[in-house]
Amino acid sequence: MMILLSICLLSQPTTCREDRITLSYEASSPFICLRNGQSAIATWQAAHPEWHVERWRCAARGSEPRNL
Repeated sequence: MMILLSICLLSQPTTCREDRITLSYEASSPFICLRNGQSAIATWQAAHPEWHVERWRCAARGSEPRNL
């Protein structure tokens, strides 16, 4: 599974983009992704303090995810 993020710059809220977090464990269940996703996003947010996560969702690896 992976987490798809919609992120915006704190200094320029109209500047937004999408990013992905590939989960290191083999989480094949969307429930597991949702359960562990918040801690993965918190880790990502700590490493990218200039960005704000607007939205996120889980998606299966290898799928063609639609835009958030």
